[in-house]
Amino acid sequence: MINLIEIADFERRARDNQKRLTANLKPSYDFIVCGGGSSGSVIARRLAENADCQVLLIEAGGDDEAESVLDPALWPTNLGSERDWGFQAEPNPHVDGRALSMSMGKGLGGGSSVNVMVWAQGHRSDWDHYAAESGDPGWGADAVQRIYRRIENWQGAPDPHYRGSDGPVWVQPAADPSPIAGALLDAAQSLGIPRFDSPNGRMMAGDGGAAISDMLVRDGRRHSLYRAYLRPWADRPNLTILTDTLVRRIFFTGRRASGVEIERAGEIRSIGVGCEIIVSTGAINTPKLLMLSGLGSRADLARLGIPLIEHIPGIGQNLQDHVAFCCTWEYRQPLAPRNSGSEATLYWKSRPELTAPDLLLCQVEFPVPSERTAALGVPDHGWTMFGGLAHPQSRGEVRLASADPHVVPIVDPAMLSDPADVETARACVKLCRDLGGATAFGPFVKREAIPGEGKPTDDRFLRDAAVTYWHQSGTARMGRDDLAVVDATLKVRGVEGLRVADGSIFPTIPTGNLQAPCAVVGERAAQIIRDTYRL
Repeated sequence: MINLIEIADFERRARDNQKRLTANLKPSYDFIVCGGGSSGSVIARRLAENADCQVLLIEAGGDDEAESVLDPALWPTNLGSERDWGFQAEPNPHVDGRALSMSMGKGLGGGSSVNVMVWAQGHRSDWDHYAAESGDPGWGADAVQRIYRRIENWQGAPDPHYRGSDGPVWVQPAADPSPIAGALLDAAQSLGIPRFDSPNGRMMAGDGGAAISDMLVRDGRRHSLYRAYLRPWADRPNLTILTDTLVRRIFFTGRRASGVEIERAGEIRSIGVGCEIIVSTGAINTPKLLMLSGLGSRADLARLGIPLIEHIPGIGQNLQDHVAFCCTWEYRQPLAPRNSGSEATLYWKSRPELTAPDLLLCQVEFPVPSERTAALGVPDHGWTMFGGLAHPQSRGEVRLASADPHVVPIVDPAMLSDPADVETARACVKLCRDLGGATAFGPFVKREAIPGEGKPTDDRFLRDAAVTYWHQSGTARMGRDDLAVVDATLKVRGVEGLRVADGSIFPTIPTGNLQAPCAVVGERAAQIIRDTYRL
């Protein structure tokens, strides 16, 4: 009873505090964080821990108070809703002219409030590559592992070398997983793929393997990065959380970012910044906001009549995503999904000579066809192997369609445009089918429904089956060459007072789901800023 009273008291204080703060916006804040997603929530919290800092977080979407967010089983209902930006890719000739859905979370928590709740730290080689690209060992695997230990409140078997136990993020293995998840792990072992207690830590320091998924679920409810980091701080007088507010553009005084133009309830106004603006709006909206603010390709901005602040041609380039191919099996008897409906994951290599996994596979405990492969016949009851390319070679781009902030940008992921990805995709689908056809699934599976027993894995199937993991990244990448957008400290090149901190900064897409790496980006950005300003 005491705990419930304390919770109710906090809820009241936080609600009243935010109502007061948002009704009386200041003309200027020390720090403005654009975007309340997986990285922005972390940054705003860490900066607000210093009571002398006035922090404004601006989120285009609303709050996370909805069963579709908080109930892990309801995550698919957020797709296409008001909690989804609903981006649509350009028609892609490499997938037979199909225009794929590019869903992205909109609202407090961003993707971490609408995704499948999987916690994947990325492979050791990812982080060492980022350190090499940036020239900063602080992005390397050893340094990042220390950050993960600080982030996590790990609820599985103790693993002090890899896992933390007193951080803000509650991470646990999927609770009481379905027997179909256990069958996948057995099937993987029968194919020579090792089984691990967790898909993080030791498993992601070598060739890969299979494991029950780690998830951000606490007491049966989604534990988003907003819930982990920012919500417990909502009663603080120095943290303003402004929802349902669009950041239209960033203002500059000379070459220094000096404020933002926002739109809220039909009113447009400007808010100044004393120290820095941090852009954490995601790999599609981040380049859009930067370009609307005068940063980007000189020619592209001139064509739309946007005054140039700094020629940064790499903004919007290097778009990457995990393309996936879904194979489906019909159950012998209906088997209800558990947890989020995705409880087992697997990382493996398409070729034995590779030193790290290039395939990302997760099991989904219900049928997931593409709009094309649905024509092959979707069983009423079945499960799906959602197999994807962990390190695609194809590169796309995000471009402005207009200087109007309300006009959606052009998103061209160019999936499967690199022939190497087609070869890897064939190996990926073969592995999916080998897993589903393994003896371990005998008690559960009646038949292979998609592609269908005896049917070849040809290029037509790959084009028809291709979908996305919704892991867009890379469009404001970190590096030291002329196409890099930010440096190792995440400062935007050529200007002052502006950083980018979200999934757009990765030079190459991480191996696995993005919310855990984005939390690391948030932690790194916040620590760099705190060190810079001696906070």
